Amino acid sequence: MNTNSFQLRHIGPRAKDQKHMLETIGVESLDQLIYETIPDDIRLQKGLDLAPAMSEYEYLNHITQLGAKNKVFKSYIGLGYHEAILPSVIQRNILENPGWYTAYTPYQAEIAQGRLEALLNYQTMVCDLTGMELANASLLDEGTAAAEAMALLFDVRDRAQKKAEVNKFFISEEILPQTLSVLQTRAIPIGIELVIGNHEEFDFSNEFFGAIVQYPGKHGQVYDYTDFVSNCNSNGIKVAVAADILSLVNLKAPAEFGADVVVGTTQRFGIPLGYGGPHAGYFATKEEYKRSIPGRIIGVTKDVDGGRALRMALQTREQHIKREKATSNICTAQVLLAVMAGMYAVYHGKDGIQYIANRVHTSAATLANALNSLGFKQKNTSFFDTVLIEVEADKLRPIAEANGINFNYIDENHVSISVNETVGLKEINAIVDCFEQAFNIQDITITEFASADVIPQNIKRNTSFLDNEVFNTYQSETEMMRYIKKLERKDLALNHSMISLGSCTMKLNAASEMLPLSNPQWGNIHPFVPMDQAQGYQEVLTNLEKQLNVVTGFAGTSLQPNSGAQGEFAGLMVIRAYHEANGDTHRNICLIPASAHGTNPASAVMAGMKVVVTKTDERGNIDVEDLRAKAEKNKDNLAAVMITYPSTHGVYEKAIKEITQIIHDNGGQVYMDGANMNAQVGLTNPATIGADVCHLNLHKTFAIPHGGGGPGVGPICVAPQLVPFLPTNPVVATGGDNAITAISAAPWGSALACLISYGYITMLGADGLTNSTKNAILNANYMKERLSGHFQTLYTGEMNRAAHEMILDCRDFKKNGIEVVDIAKRLMDYGFHAPTVSFPVAGTIMVEPTESESVAELDRFCDALISIRKEIDNASKDDNNNVLKNAPHTQEMLTADEWNLPYTRKQAAFPLEYIADNKFWPSVRRVDDAFGDRNLICSCNPIEDYMEAEA
Repeated sequence: MNTNSFQLRHIGPRAKDQKHMLETIGVESLDQLIYETIPDDIRLQKGLDLAPAMSEYEYLNHITQLGAKNKVFKSYIGLGYHEAILPSVIQRNILENPGWYTAYTPYQAEIAQGRLEALLNYQTMVCDLTGMELANASLLDEGTAAAEAMALLFDVRDRAQKKAEVNKFFISEEILPQTLSVLQTRAIPIGIELVIGNHEEFDFSNEFFGAIVQYPGKHGQVYDYTDFVSNCNSNGIKVAVAADILSLVNLKAPAEFGADVVVGTTQRFGIPLGYGGPHAGYFATKEEYKRSIPGRIIGVTKDVDGGRALRMALQTREQHIKREKATSNICTAQVLLAVMAGMYAVYHGKDGIQYIANRVHTSAATLANALNSLGFKQKNTSFFDTVLIEVEADKLRPIAEANGINFNYIDENHVSISVNETVGLKEINAIVDCFEQAFNIQDITITEFASADVIPQNIKRNTSFLDNEVFNTYQSETEMMRYIKKLERKDLALNHSMISLGSCTMKLNAASEMLPLSNPQWGNIHPFVPMDQAQGYQEVLTNLEKQLNVVTGFAGTSLQPNSGAQGEFAGLMVIRAYHEANGDTHRNICLIPASAHGTNPASAVMAGMKVVVTKTDERGNIDVEDLRAKAEKNKDNLAAVMITYPSTHGVYEKAIKEITQIIHDNGGQVYMDGANMNAQVGLTNPATIGADVCHLNLHKTFAIPHGGGGPGVGPICVAPQLVPFLPTNPVVATGGDNAITAISAAPWGSALACLISYGYITMLGADGLTNSTKNAILNANYMKERLSGHFQTLYTGEMNRAAHEMILDCRDFKKNGIEVVDIAKRLMDYGFHAPTVSFPVAGTIMVEPTESESVAELDRFCDALISIRKEIDNASKDDNNNVLKNAPHTQEMLTADEWNLPYTRKQAAFPLEYIADNKFWPSVRRVDDAFGDRNLICSCNPIEDYMEAEA
């Protein structure tokens, strides 16, 4: 065995196992299987043109050398990004722990109680600091959160406003520049007119439905928005506030002056800068808007025994259900980052967070006093952490940069300086020294912090926060470490067993890919530093873009979208810009097959397109003649088609090139959803099948861990005609010559997470990537054959092969009284996370093993399903008291004095021998979804609130 080969470590099946697997499938070779699976006319004729694969040792040396090219300055640029201190106990036990970063979105609540509790803490923290009634479990960044706030306020206009088509949205000129750009991108296609101005001069016209202000302003000034919000409310205008989360410790909570929505980022709660991300955006609003809030909400409910349990609440909001009626396509949150930010508040506690905020403010006041004493005018009359200095910027900048310091250079006469929790007297003196050197001023030394408090009494916080027990218990590292471990033990992640979620590609997230994320050479780079300070990043990102171009066959890539949903939206907006540039502004029809991902229709509507659904045939494929008829009918207005390949049904559709040609013949562009790219890499690609743009889920195919529901990265790759329209950023220009405005806040989105995919591709190389795809197909077809006779595979290709995933039909089990959800819950007793349930076909499960799983793990999973099938056969419609309906079975049940069930404890908890060797215990019994929706509790309320709801 070549111990230097990363490919051998990444791919699960060993060579000796492959022979057995191929015999089971009934083929002589892996190449024969691939031939029988993928249509020959779309196969690549040559290998991927990538550099030779590196060993893990070579890669780690390589990435360390690249990291050394980044210049880690002290960055006081601000603009929504601040250096933060990540507590080591959180770094080691969460960020670097596969028990946290390899978990999936908590759709199966019974085996996700740990991260659900961590997210409930996060929501509580956000509600406490903003003063709002309801918060979700994170968005992608501040810019995205602001755009979602605008969309929500547009959606909840009163009846008269909708009838009058009121569509103006006021944006304070104090808004962060990147937030403004994202707002512009989201507003235009849905018909919102943006008006930017001074909030103190706003006329409160009835032409406006909403407004957004920055708190504090982009250069640090803290405004009292009380009168502004009051006047807005009096005129039917709802207000969103983009607020710095740490400043809210010292500033009046936005809810107190009447805000309808409060948004921002939790990056400065212990999250590395990472050249722009990933960071968790926050979103808080009033309970009356709960049906319109984007993203996910974690709520309290009870299990079948009446015990307290957590779950994702109000799941009818999920865009898979709303589809083209959705106002948002959010599906990826930033769960891992939200968990870390929430834990930052848990670890520091109320007193610690107050100390940090006070120190930041005192440092800013001390700096202002020092610069004033040197004769420089500080122009902010009230500030939290940012001072605005009148100074000759051209003289200051070279001296500051020579001393390893970055400021925000606003114009030739103004500089802002944003301090953070890392700043003490040493750092203040270093800042002051830059001014002294630049202007030849006598040296002074600051020896103590100023006692000045420049926040006026009327905008000081006077309400309590973080009073819940969880924020006042775990301040020692010992207690914190144990609390994190306690929650981790409640969650099933990839470090326990295979997670075979169809469409989600839960593969190995290799340690060598993850290690660089902890390196400050990568973590401590502000996204708006001069390019020469981020040469390591630029090399990685440029190389990754080239690698993705090779993999997709396309000409250009944007890494900016920071989720798959953002990638969908970005791809459609680029298509929209292309049509507009050609004078085809009328092209607004988007064809979407009935089998498409639920976010596809939502993305199309957000991009200003009208959705026309096309049929699928009895084999689950796109109905080509129906698509042709609708393309021809709408040929004058056809903008695009959205397709997934292989199809959402797990089949390589033979007619794919015919489908893409039909769209091109009728003037449209082809958007390919990259959810199933793990079945293409090295064997075919989007360019070959005729697509024009695709988004790639780097958190699927390219090994970024799902992190319990994020981080995600969803770059778009495009054909030559679309390259000019790739998105830009208002602070650091990116994209094409005719770039659309920003899709997300940071120039390169979640740049830190991109290191993982760069490592994945660099260590696998062309052969490793191709073999990964082949083995993903091998594993799926092996499972298909092993399960044959027990479960019917709903759709297959023309030669009866599955792609990298398959849909197992469970609808017939209804005659035994068994629903697909019962299978999902019973799998927990066998130590497995359920496959994807009832998507894309109700009453089915969709299984995707990925290439990382060994034949031993595949066999364990198949044995579990076969055992469950026998249990189904023994069930009856008249008897709900069976091992499936009662699943999952908890340790508390099994150890209770009484056991009155008609099967044994062993049948309940240890139905197969392998389970005893590595038993996973669900921490609650089956949760009651309906109760949680009727009694919505979404923060760490006192237990009395829960008891009252139950009563």
